Amino acid sequence: MTSHEPFHGRIGRTWRDSQPWRQPEPAAPAGAPNILFIVLDDVGYSDLGCYGSEIETPRMDALAQGGLRYSNFHVTAMCSPTRASLLTGRNAHAVGMGSIAEWSTGFPGYQGRITPHAATVAQMLAKTGYGTYAVGKWHLANMGDYPTGGSREHWPLGKGFNRWYGFLGGFIDHWNPDLHEDNHPVQRPPKEGYHLSEDLVDRAIGFVRDHVTSAGTRPWLTYLALGAGHWPLHVPQQWIAKYKGRYDAGWDAVREQRLARQKAMGLLPADTPLAPANPTVRAWDSLAPDERALCARLQETYAGFLSHADAQIGRLVDYLDETGQLANTAIVLLSDNGASGEGGPTGAVNIRRHMAMERETVQYGLERLDQIGSEYSFPHYPMGWAQASNTPLKWFKRNTHGGGIRAPLVVHWPARIEGNDAIRHQYHHVSDIVPTLLDALKVPVPSVYEGHEQMPLHGTSMLYSFDQANAATRKETQHFEMVGDRAIWHRGWKAVARHTKGEDFDADRWELYHLDEDFAEIDDLADVHPEKLQALVALWWTEAERYGVLPLDDRDVERSLAWSRNEVPRHFELQPGMARFDRQLVPPINDRSWQLRAKLQVASPNAYGIVLACGSRFAGYQLHCSGAKAVFTYAVHESLVHRLEAPLPQGEAMVEVVFTRSGERAGEFALRVNGVPADSARVARTWNVFGMSGGMTCGFGNVPITDECLPPAALTGLRLHGVVVDVAADSSGDADDYAAALREQ
Repeated sequence: MTSHEPFHGRIGRTWRDSQPWRQPEPAAPAGAPNILFIVLDDVGYSDLGCYGSEIETPRMDALAQGGLRYSNFHVTAMCSPTRASLLTGRNAHAVGMGSIAEWSTGFPGYQGRITPHAATVAQMLAKTGYGTYAVGKWHLANMGDYPTGGSREHWPLGKGFNRWYGFLGGFIDHWNPDLHEDNHPVQRPPKEGYHLSEDLVDRAIGFVRDHVTSAGTRPWLTYLALGAGHWPLHVPQQWIAKYKGRYDAGWDAVREQRLARQKAMGLLPADTPLAPANPTVRAWDSLAPDERALCARLQETYAGFLSHADAQIGRLVDYLDETGQLANTAIVLLSDNGASGEGGPTGAVNIRRHMAMERETVQYGLERLDQIGSEYSFPHYPMGWAQASNTPLKWFKRNTHGGGIRAPLVVHWPARIEGNDAIRHQYHHVSDIVPTLLDALKVPVPSVYEGHEQMPLHGTSMLYSFDQANAATRKETQHFEMVGDRAIWHRGWKAVARHTKGEDFDADRWELYHLDEDFAEIDDLADVHPEKLQALVALWWTEAERYGVLPLDDRDVERSLAWSRNEVPRHFELQPGMARFDRQLVPPINDRSWQLRAKLQVASPNAYGIVLACGSRFAGYQLHCSGAKAVFTYAVHESLVHRLEAPLPQGEAMVEVVFTRSGERAGEFALRVNGVPADSARVARTWNVFGMSGGMTCGFGNVPITDECLPPAALTGLRLHGVVVDVAADSSGDADDYAAALREQ
């Protein structure tokens, strides 16, 4: 016998005198529940109805009514670290995810990948017989993992999931998404009425259906990570119409109303005041009528977006109920961080343009009011509504004050938790979820997983709180850090420092709050208890060293831009039908001269189709053929498009598009066919490739760039031999200047 696998039977000369033996299949503990994680994106502490909101979320509220709500639950201040901590039961920096995955730096705490020394809950439970499925946002692989021909070690299937359908990065166009299935990009056929939230829930139902019909004796784990409510706020108009006029009173009034509901629910102590308005937020009464109209419509859109997502969650819960699975399914529903202040004072119709190129005017928004939420918008609400989302707390996503890190948490498990609309007030953190589930299952944490020694879990089981409403919290300490903001909680006290980018970390002022008596972090006791503050700050440094938080780094987008500049090639040879390039890996044309050359064989005067497409209508370019013309479109943004065209001869045709940089983010396009100049266009302001959506395709389209030639627009009447793209060396106006412009805005 030459096999290296163990065999405990007996082998004779024939089967009659032999004893077979098979490796036992992994078996889950008796009565093990199904597990469903539902992760919302950028949803603030007060945004669900069961946390005080006027936004209609009846299906999530019903889960809370039949289970538990946690009033004192915390996450990290941005999405990737929260997701890494949720899936591993460890602190985010310790597993290599100290910031969002794109902002990896090469230091241990900032790899942008989960270390193999911290197995995920999917990897751990797969060894006990669970089927494991991921749907939606991943955002746990750095940009070096994105190439189609690259490693898949850090994609969902490499982290213990049997199947995955979703998106890699931090945000997604819900009308025209760039999606992946398992280990490859997929093209979504155009479908009227399509919306990503509906698609993701359909896939989640499908994965569970296929599991129970083929392996019904085994439990399942499904990780459903919706894009809602991260910008862009995309939702059918009828959902926006539900909220018409609901926000005319403004964010200050909504904050007061939500606080009153939270107190009536028992979420907050009855004497909790609102935190003072963030200094970056204007009072609603100070806004002009036009500003109020735009701001109200953007919040109506967000409310509709969240209600629509709630309805999709309801479809999944209904499926589980109808198939008899709901009673023994442990549902854990949370948000990944606080609400986002990225929309600025009055929000935006196109947040990518608003953040990276130029501020939109209120008049621009009003002229496009009815487009907000549609596929012709990429919208985000103003920071005043983010402040309301985080009621009663201060600051936003990215900050380590309460508004960035306190989140809703609902746990629904009928077979284990008696449904009585109960609230738990113990202090807990997202790293505590996996320890809770393993505790309930009596599944030990492996000391070694696939040859890698495992770090211990860092979280504290919350299982005691299921049955002991008034038990003291068993957690002792929790540290926080995000792009220089720092905080630590220890036995009811919190020290927190808000850092200004570019300034000396040692000059940051630390604040001190007694959270057990000051829910909204209002009464700064730093001067009253300096010894307490000093001890907590010293403890923060100890925890930071222990868990890989150091070195402190307040750079954000510069990290990604530097990677793109140094790692993405400047010469591309593209073939028709190739898999879509991810948006992080497209040619780095930021403020550089560049050119593309497409070699065609035209067989028909009606030749048609997309030769090369990159980006979307909100920032992108496309070369396509239509009739006897080659057409190049450069969309600066959704309402500023440069179009060049040239006659397309029969037979061989070399179509060239050349951009010559003439100044900072300015230059001229020239279109040539077989070396003959045909058309040109001056561009006063180019966009930056980093952060756009859509990716790149060759020989077909995936995301709309111009309505003149919509995806998929596969080539007909001509043959494409290939496309070559060459990008010039760095200009003076590249990553550093771009990052400086972002800081200024």
